[in-house]
Amino acid sequence: MRDGSRSGRGRGLLARAGAAALAAALLGGAAGCSGAAQAPSGAATSAGARPTPNPTPTWDRSPASLVAVGDSITRGFDACSVLADCPAASWATGTDPAVNSLARRLLGARGAAERSWNLAVTGSRVADLPGQMQRATAHRPELVTVMTGANDACRGSVGAMTPVADFRASFEKALRTLRADLPRTQVYVASVPDLKRLWSQGRGNALVKQVWALGLCPSMLGDADAVDERAVQRRERVQERVVAYNNALAQVCAKDRKCRYDGGAVFRYAFTGAQLSQWDWFHPSVNGQSRLAELAYRGVVRS
Repeated sequence: MRDGSRSGRGRGLLARAGAAALAAALLGGAAGCSGAAQAPSGAATSAGARPTPNPTPTWDRSPASLVAVGDSITRGFDACSVLADCPAASWATGTDPAVNSLARRLLGARGAAERSWNLAVTGSRVADLPGQMQRATAHRPELVTVMTGANDACRGSVGAMTPVADFRASFEKALRTLRADLPRTQVYVASVPDLKRLWSQGRGNALVKQVWALGLCPSMLGDADAVDERAVQRRERVQERVVAYNNALAQVCAKDRKCRYDGGAVFRYAFTGAQLSQWDWFHPSVNGQSRLAELAYRGVVRS
């Protein structure tokens, strides 16, 4: 996999400068990435409808090249070492056989190394997507994968989250940017993960909560033990925003005959401890990245 990313904001969702030392102290001695595989589960995307386009005869299930855009999840952040990108473990373009990335599944190991590029940037938000799409056009890919939105919801406060209208506009601009140069390139869009489920999975672990307290997704994970009305409402607002982001992704994608939304597959996948990074209990581990690759492959090759 060719690595075409930039340092960008570089710090990902763990934003505090002293997080590395403290996380290492808290979790020192943790081994490398591992975990047993778990088959994806099925459920509704949200309380509302699940807007996803019907497959069309124009969709090519065997694209010959791939570019991945998005944020830290696509960069494999915290999958292999603390506070670091691990593009080899990326669900989209990774070379690690344990992940069996989408690129490896579609192109084979050699094809993935020669004809896939990871342009995702840790810490990026949807407003950065048009610029990533512009860089993607230089590679003339037959498929572009998109995963973005977690950083738009994971802000210092609920009020700092990206407004839905702005989120939609940035995604629309990203597609227009791609289409200006590559009208036939296919786009596969992954949904934003269920952040509230991640909170519910880790809130009973004292060590995990210490790591979250370093500043990881404060809008959802801050004060993880709090269950008073204010805390409950805060988390509900974040959850509602994630659902709204996913609806926007689905609706915009549905207007483009060469775009497929995952129907909420990532949002409804029940990540467990085995699928989450041992360093932050937020980003996918190698095991979790492999689950994302599986979900994406199913979405790309379905008839």
